[in-house]
Amino acid sequence: MATLLRIDSSASGDNSKSRQLADAFVAQWLAKNPDGQVVVRDVNAKPLPHFTSETLGALFTPEQDRTAEQQAIVAIGDELIEELEVADVVAISAPTYNFSIPSTLKSYFDYVARAGRTFKYTEEGPVGLVKKDAYVFLASGSFLENTPYDHQLPYVKTFLNFIGLNVKDAFVAGGQALGEDGEKAFTSAKGRIAEAV
Repeated sequence: MATLLRIDSSASGDNSKSRQLADAFVAQWLAKNPDGQVVVRDVNAKPLPHFTSETLGALFTPEQDRTAEQQAIVAIGDELIEELEVADVVAISAPTYNFSIPSTLKSYFDYVARAGRTFKYTEEGPVGLVKKDAYVFLASGSFLENTPYDHQLPYVKTFLNFIGLNVKDAFVAGGQALGEDGEKAFTSAKGRIAEAV
């Protein structure tokens, strides 16, 4: 049975355009994988703690020496990484907040980036260890893609590639605060999803 891990981050609920794009993808994926399982990780509904000195200290403390508090901190990342490892495909939806991704999604990235587990360093540079495909669904109020102000899509692709995920496609709905032009961009992005799955 195939498993799709869906990670959502928008604070806009059902009104979120990035979530709506992910909804369309999930529907298409389930149509092709009727016995498939969808695991949802909503980092807006259940935000993760920010990465702090306590987090770093817990990770760098040998397992046998960790306090109960440190064990609980490490367990957060363990759960997230296990979800990634068992998934066959990953779908990530995110809005643009102040030229970047939501801090809730950044926290997720911080927890799943773990040396020796999701990536390793070699003499040739870092190597990602989570070998599977990912799809990305993004939205923004204006048209930022392929401009100097787009710090969202390039960053997401860079991070996912860093841990080994192959971004098969990205669906971007820009201009969502610009009326008709934004509606056209959303319709276009949604239409491409049916072709990609």
